[in-house]
Amino acid sequence: MARSLTAKQRRVLDVIRAFQVENGYSPSVRQIGEQLGLSAASVQAHLVALDRKNYIRRTGEAHGITANYDPESDECLQVRAAQIIGAIAAGSPIEAITDHQGYVPLPETVSPDDPRDYYALEVRGDSMVDDHILDGDRVLVRRQNTADDGDVVVAILGDEEATLKRFYRNGRFRYLLKPANSEHDPIDTNRLEIRGVVVGVYRDHLK
Repeated sequence: MARSLTAKQRRVLDVIRAFQVENGYSPSVRQIGEQLGLSAASVQAHLVALDRKNYIRRTGEAHGITANYDPESDECLQVRAAQIIGAIAAGSPIEAITDHQGYVPLPETVSPDDPRDYYALEVRGDSMVDDHILDGDRVLVRRQNTADDGDVVVAILGDEEATLKRFYRNGRFRYLLKPANSEHDPIDTNRLEIRGVVVGVYRDHLK
């Protein structure tokens, strides 16, 4: 399959995959160009060709390029990516938002039987900064409706209000959602639905 690539297309693909493995997110067009000494227009042309040949998936975002190629097997593979489905509050709970915004690559350590077991959310707020989850980060979430004490969870409160906090049981039928920022108060509730547990964080270092 890789014989259909030109030498420059292969170099672009190798840069994308190596960057994803090292950083946990995809490079921008500018970062690819800097590594290869190519202009943005030249990189874009190669990306269009790679997308057409099904070696990458593009979402149109700055870091929305996912490699679809395994250099060891020299074959195209199914994209291992989680869909960004909306935003989550790291602060006061907000109305749950569903707005498909692209994809993030699944890290090499994640080997799900089905990529739909995972999704991603953009973080809004600063209540989890001491856990190194910052405003604007994207969190990778494994879908599940249970959690262990201390897990960072996507929690739904009341009328579809969503928040990102550490989960603790607080008695037989009560739960405590603790922020990782002393400026925010914990949430003590008996009405709680868990929509998943955070297993990874992605950050755009150019912001």
